[in-house]
Amino acid sequence: MESGSLHTRRSEQLREIIEERIATGRYLPGMRLDETELATEFEVSRTPIREALMQLTFTGLIDIRPRRGAIVAKISPHRLCEMFEVMAELEAMCGRLAARRLTEMDQRNLREAHKACEAAHDEGDPDEYYRRNEKFHMAIYAASHNGFLIEEATALHRRLGAYRRLQLRVLNRLRTSYSEHSAIVEAISAGDGELAAELLRKHIIVQGERFADLIASLSI
Repeated sequence: MESGSLHTRRSEQLREIIEERIATGRYLPGMRLDETELATEFEVSRTPIREALMQLTFTGLIDIRPRRGAIVAKISPHRLCEMFEVMAELEAMCGRLAARRLTEMDQRNLREAHKACEAAHDEGDPDEYYRRNEKFHMAIYAASHNGFLIEEATALHRRLGAYRRLQLRVLNRLRTSYSEHSAIVEAISAGDGELAAELLRKHIIVQGERFADLIASLSI
């Protein structure tokens, strides 16, 4: 069991590395990712590389094509903006329903996830914050108690994962994100669905300067 757990964790680590390289432009759209070359670079077998690439196909960051293998998918800035708009509305809906349907267990899970984000925030670790931030948002989805909505929000969240993580490296975004989380937790706990929805919509949407910062960071 331990060996299997370590193997799974390794493939997840590789997925995160490849994911970030795609988001930051190191792996450009249309580029072929060779399993053998990646295995050599990371000093692992091809199995965890293959698993990492398969995980990324589910998020839409990689396409698997016959005779070409894994290819970095093309996502234009306009398409990216559209995806964040939809993500903002899905999260707003989750927040609204969570405020109406929150159970004691939901509230405990949400506050524990928020507390975990606080620790990563205090350490100034954007990568660890991102991992804990994902659990925070998943706690909100779960509290909506709408299975279909949870599936859709989770799928798009993962597809945008690399870009959401990259945003956290923009100056002061880590601090701002945590502050926004605090207000969201209080709105949901208070049963204020409309406020929770509006706070989550603003938390996710990338417009104006925020979108310009995200696009600029892709070319670094």
